[in-house]
Formats: sequence, C-alpha cells, structure tokens
Amino acid sequence: MQIEGFCYFYVFWFVCVLGPAEQKGKRAVHLSGGSISAEKVQDKYNQYWSFFRRPKEIETADKVPAFVDTFYNLVTDIYEWGWGQSFHFSPAIPGKSHRDATRLHEEMVADLLGVTPGHRVLDAGCGVGGPMRAIAAHSGANVVGITINEYQVNRARIHNKKAKLDTQCDVVCGNFLQMPFDENSFDGAYSIEATCHAPKLEEVYGEIFRVLKPGSLYVSYEWVTTELYRGDDPEHVEIIQGIERGDALPGLRSYDQIAKIAREVGFEVVEERDLAKPPANPWWSRLKMGRIAYWRNHILIMSEGVILGIFTPMHMILLQKTGEEDSGFCLESWCSSAAVEIMEPTEVQVESQSWAMSSYRPVFQVPQV
Repeated sequence: MQIEGFCYFYVFWFVCVLGPAEQKGKRAVHLSGGSISAEKVQDKYNQYWSFFRRPKEIETADKVPAFVDTFYNLVTDIYEWGWGQSFHFSPAIPGKSHRDATRLHEEMVADLLGVTPGHRVLDAGCGVGGPMRAIAAHSGANVVGITINEYQVNRARIHNKKAKLDTQCDVVCGNFLQMPFDENSFDGAYSIEATCHAPKLEEVYGEIFRVLKPGSLYVSYEWVTTELYRGDDPEHVEIIQGIERGDALPGLRSYDQIAKIAREVGFEVVEERDLAKPPANPWWSRLKMGRIAYWRNHILIMSEGVILGIFTPMHMILLQKTGEEDSGFCLESWCSSAAVEIMEPTEVQVESQSWAMSSYRPVFQVPQV
C-alpha cells in the first residue's frame, strides 16, 4: 500500500469503524466524524481522498475551505484523543512534559505580542482552542478565535467553559479568508500552524492586516519547506506531497516566500526564525510516544522529511502593522522589557525557573507544575 493509502485507511478506520464520540472520557473506540452524520462519514471520507486526485481543484481557492472543513470533521476527535487540545508541535524542553512544553510554546506568543489584560487578540485558525486558553490565562487578554469547522467551535466552547475562561475566550465559526470582524479592531493576532491551510497566504495575511489596529503585532508559526528542499528530487516531492495529503494542505510554501508575502500586504517584518532548527530539541519526538504512536505516523508523513531536513512546522514570523497610529515599536527596547534576547544559536537549557529555546531565545517565568 502506498504512503497516502496508509493516511486515509487510518482516518477511515478510526472515524468510520470505531463509532460515535462522547463529550468526555473519549477512548479510541469513541470517536466521531465531527458534525458529519454517521451515515455520511464514508462519503465525506471518499470526497476528501478524491480531492487530491483532481489537482486543478486544489488550486481553486473556493473549494479549499470545504475541503479543510471536511478534514477537521474527520480528525478532530482523533487529534483530541491522541494529541490533546492544542493541534500543533513544540520543541521538547529538558525536564518538562510535552504538555508543559506546549503551554510554554503558546505563552511565548503572548509575550511576543506584548498583550495584557484589556487587549483583544485574534486567533486565526483556533481549532478547539488549546492555545487560546493558554494565551488568555497567561496574559489576561481577551482572545477571539475563528475556525471554519462548526464542530471545533462547539468543542472549544465546551473547553472554555470547563476552564472557566468562557468570559475571556470567544469562538466564531467562519473563514479566515473573509473574517466577520471590523477593520482596526484587534490589539494583536496570531496563527499557530493554521495558515498552511490557506490556498493563498496573501489572502489570510491581508485579512489579518485589515482587522489589526495600526502598530499592533502578528505572529505566525508556518509549515514550510526549508532551504534543503529540492523540487527536482522525486524523493523530496513525494515526502512533501505525503504531508500535504495527510493534513489537508493545498500546497506547502517555501520558507523564503513568507516574509515576501507579508511585506506585499503591508506588514513590516520584525523577526523571522525557524524555531525547529538545532540546537532546539526535536519537536517530532512526540510522534513516537504514547497512545498516539501507532496511528499518528500514518496521518502525518513527516519522519522522512524531518530526517532530510526539508520540512519545518515552526517557521516563526513576527510582523507589525505600521501606519499613522504606529505604536513606535522598537525591537531592542521590547526585547529588554519582555526579557527576550535575540542572539546567535545557543544550547537549549532549563535554568531554575526559566527556559531558553533555540536561536530565538525567550526567557520566561515557568509556573510550578
């Protein structure tokens, strides 16, 4: 069976064969097709698989949102059961659990944005809201998330209420290419491994630029091919296409496209780094651990790309919307006040109650766990 066949066999098996979900206490045998009714799950699964057999449709922007919506109906319960409420990667931190490393990775977003209580922050592509809750709890800011998937909206609201953050976190069902928000209405914005689903990055970046207040910051963690990727290498192409098929991506972008696109829509690029590069601890180790291990590698065909160094899910870019009401942002002074040091690559380390990661070296206070 070919590599993509494994991807879809396992999605189908978990969703179509193992039955409906429970709101809590999910086990492997209690997973659902999201908001897809049981009798339609198989048809939707077949539609998703056939999408990649019609390359021209992948290039048609108006078909991509429904395609992504279908994907998350099929896999949201699987992701929550095997991965948790934050559908993204993070570097491993010595002495810290995966949960703590994930939380710290998310809290770094709040510190990069410099948001505080009273600020309104946008989560573009919020999933079931794991990062939203971490950022709201860490910063005190109000976070509004948007996801195209109705089932994820319902799950996020349930989690927000359980975390007693439902007055601080809101979720909207919508397309981040056409957001239902006013211009200049957010004090900051972020996307964590979400804009890779956009058929044209300039469209989602343009929308985020529109809704941000002048002077505000936007940070995104992008899935990209690295400088080692070669489009004329059949092995490289097969690996990247496997990642695209397994994760509902209309097409991975190259690392050197991101800043160019951001500037084209009006952003100023403040900082750009690959947070997955050495000496950061491996982000992919979690693929091999716990109850997720026996199916995750079949859904995310990443291990070969990691070995070759041709793919990263943590290409971080920090952007600012400049304008007449520019906040006068200064990277050096901000780094000083936020305890963030931009420096050459250094070892990842944990120092008493602070931590340092990769060449982009934030130093934060870590709550006792």
